[in-house]
Amino acid sequence: MNTTRQEYHKEIESSMSQKTMKRILITGAAGQIGSELTMALREKYGNDNVVATGRKTKPSETVLNSGPFEYIDVTKKETIEEMIEKYDIDTIYNMAAILSAVGEDHPQLCWNVNMNGLYNILDLAIEHQLTRIFVPSSIAVFGPETPKQNTPQETVLKPTTMYGVTKVSGELLGDYYAKKYGIDIRGMRYPGIISNETLPGGGTTDYAVEIFYEAIKNKKYTCFVKKDTMLPMMYMPDCIKATIDLMEADPSKLKHHCDFNVTAMSFSAEDLAHEIKKHIPEFKCEYKPDFRQKIAESWPQTIDDSAAQKEWGWNPDFDLAKMTEDMVNVLSQRYESKGF
Repeated sequence: MNTTRQEYHKEIESSMSQKTMKRILITGAAGQIGSELTMALREKYGNDNVVATGRKTKPSETVLNSGPFEYIDVTKKETIEEMIEKYDIDTIYNMAAILSAVGEDHPQLCWNVNMNGLYNILDLAIEHQLTRIFVPSSIAVFGPETPKQNTPQETVLKPTTMYGVTKVSGELLGDYYAKKYGIDIRGMRYPGIISNETLPGGGTTDYAVEIFYEAIKNKKYTCFVKKDTMLPMMYMPDCIKATIDLMEADPSKLKHHCDFNVTAMSFSAEDLAHEIKKHIPEFKCEYKPDFRQKIAESWPQTIDDSAAQKEWGWNPDFDLAKMTEDMVNVLSQRYESKGF
């Protein structure tokens, strides 16, 4: 790969003059965030202009029936390139990843998917003059030495999980490609994401989703972190909003590339249980921490996302009370109609 930054920009300008519509590829589209991001982008840009992809997991019927879906493996560069050429892709949202808890059980797989997959995509971005890449990072980049309260944008990044290591490495690799080749690559450090559509896929903050399903179905839940464990969180509608807003932001206003702090709320496991009890009074929660407790304790409790606010106007819509009310209402209606 011998493309220079100037050559890349010249080729981008030439290709953009011939394109009027975004053609988007989403990796990891069967995952918790990817599945809902796919539908949001299809609604915005048109079903046929958003190609959803996954490796093994079958996507939801909604994703499968609303637009193109293909099976690829991000660790195999040729499978990504085939999709770029087949669908004339100009934008990629790389949501494929092995998450924190699963990554500790399978560290080599975590590195292979998270890092080699990203490397393949960045190389293809240059080779095919792609216009924009989104690569999510995570609060897993932080570690025990990181300030726990109001964690700053620029701070110590010494994670204790393989997932966190790959996310720090991904931020650095993305920044390198942005500076050396001029690729417009963007990303943010997601907090825990709470969704009422797709079940989580092996993360340390999964309890904040599982607790709702168990509260509605069984009126009880055994939490795998301590009751006073506080972590930054975000409701899925805000996650999707943040992702799209960042990708549509004016590039001239962005000083950062792949590492924006973002958050919407912070709460403890007990705070969440108490909020759920307001809607389901008979709900009971007990706490039996497992190996994920140590991971959670290495992460921040509250986040400073002022850079995101300043550079692209980030502002969440949901706090704990509003999110809990919506989660309980949506999942209760679903359970009553068809169960879990």
